[in-house]
Amino acid sequence: MTLSDAVAHLSPHRWARANRLLIRKALAEFAHERLITPEATAEGTYVVRSDDGLTRYTFAATLRALDHWQVDAESITRHRDGTELPLAALDFFIELQKSLGLSDSILPVYLEEISSTLSGTCYKLTKPKTTAAELARADFQTIETSMTEGHPCFVANNGRLGFGIHEYLSYAPETASPVRLVWLAAHRSRAAFTAGVGIEYESFLREELGAETVERFHAVLREQDLDPADYLFIPVHPWQWWNKLSVTFAAEVARRHLVCLGEGDDEYLAQQSIRTFFNRTSPEKHYVKTALSVINMGFMRGLSAAYMEATPAINDWLAQLIEGDPVLKATGLSIIRERAAVGYRHLEYEQATDRYSPYRKMLAALWRESPVPSLREGEQLATMASLVHVDHQGASVAGALIEQSGLAPTEWLRRYLQAYFTPLLHSFYAYDLVFMPHGENVILVLKDGVVQRAIYKDIAEEIAVMDPDAVLPPTVERLRVEVPEDKKLLSIFTDVFDCFFRFLAANLATEGVLEEDDFWRTVAEVTRAYQESAPELADKFRQYDMFAPEFALSCLNRLQLRNNEQMVDLSDPSGALQLVGNLKNPIAEF
Repeated sequence: MTLSDAVAHLSPHRWARANRLLIRKALAEFAHERLITPEATAEGTYVVRSDDGLTRYTFAATLRALDHWQVDAESITRHRDGTELPLAALDFFIELQKSLGLSDSILPVYLEEISSTLSGTCYKLTKPKTTAAELARADFQTIETSMTEGHPCFVANNGRLGFGIHEYLSYAPETASPVRLVWLAAHRSRAAFTAGVGIEYESFLREELGAETVERFHAVLREQDLDPADYLFIPVHPWQWWNKLSVTFAAEVARRHLVCLGEGDDEYLAQQSIRTFFNRTSPEKHYVKTALSVINMGFMRGLSAAYMEATPAINDWLAQLIEGDPVLKATGLSIIRERAAVGYRHLEYEQATDRYSPYRKMLAALWRESPVPSLREGEQLATMASLVHVDHQGASVAGALIEQSGLAPTEWLRRYLQAYFTPLLHSFYAYDLVFMPHGENVILVLKDGVVQRAIYKDIAEEIAVMDPDAVLPPTVERLRVEVPEDKKLLSIFTDVFDCFFRFLAANLATEGVLEEDDFWRTVAEVTRAYQESAPELADKFRQYDMFAPEFALSCLNRLQLRNNEQMVDLSDPSGALQLVGNLKNPIAEF
């Protein structure tokens, strides 16, 4: 690849398109989060003005439930002093810096993340145009690498600060470039391997790597007069080896606490979460999740060695809970367990930092089950994020699946809700257990376009138990979090209603597939049906009321605009929430 080939996707017309799409999203989500207040005009459009009042953005929009602004991208214009100007996202954030609460120190870094997000959009615009109907029938990884939007709420959602263009083309999920992982040998004095019940280190590694590769790696150690029995193998993101470990962990390499063994043989594909890899060579083998010290969407995407130790035990505990619960069992819910984990402790950085520091999250990995072996005849897999994916013609994958299924839209929706939403309700009311169930953390099992069941993932880092009196095994104790009573139900109202259903309902209404009222009525019916099936929890249903008239608006972009390197204080996640007024609960009237 020549120097100029690397930036071939950055053409003037694609850049203009990417800017228009990003400003559309910014207007919609910032209006939703009440950072900007569009004024209605006599012509039926809306206007947003810059901080100095001299630049105005005019656009057409439809207002939907949950204060959702459906902004028409083609309608947006920008004027200053009576002159029409091109849409330029970087200017937009500078013009609205005060309204958005961007400090002078955060602004340039946020602009860098926006630039990276725009560049990624330009790359996606070079790909062949796949229709929603084609995607609805595509295979698991084709769908995964075809996602264009990233997180539906976050405006700067492809920052990936740390990737150069060469690395973007090699490791971004949308480029679908096969990746071979780098393997390190880590001295057992500083590394620990933990695994779920029934997994033993030696045999597990041979299954994952193959006996020949394990032998090859052992030979690398023996050539340096090192005993393979003294070491544990750790898979590493190539970026992490080249950019971090080979430099930041230079002492460990020099002292042979870490030894680079070379690349493994299997080819992997980066998933939407960017640091998790699907095994393309052998799809039934485990996913590998690696540490990646790039800043993306409000956090450094490292992986904590300390956290890894309890990960398999937490997954086993949850799998057992689901297995033993008749309601969860009946929905077909499963998890793909994080079966094994390995972490490396850099003792000097540990002495110098607290437990939340990115310096403690540079070298760890986990292995997560593949959902592929669990498929039955005629079933296919799709990331739940695909439901809100909209193609170049404005058609959504959810709409295409409904059409493919031949079911009435409300019936299709009901089956999806029973698979995805009922387990969330039951986990909350029966166990005070909450997930982080956004589109990228849920895999749907489909058959003929109909959702059969849901698979939750990203378990150990994302679940929490909000009951101070819950009896938890010692290894699982870290899941207990203290959340004020009035904020507990936000785990469903924010994560499910506001951050996912809001977009799904709006897309289906825009396409004329399903009216908003019918969407929310169906959500209400599924909620009510669950509550009627569990009369023993009636007191909890009254205490935490799914049909309350309103709930607090929790704002995600506000977190990132305030601190794009660490959005949330990890020691007090609920204390960090940015709550701004209330939203009307769309199921209250039903």
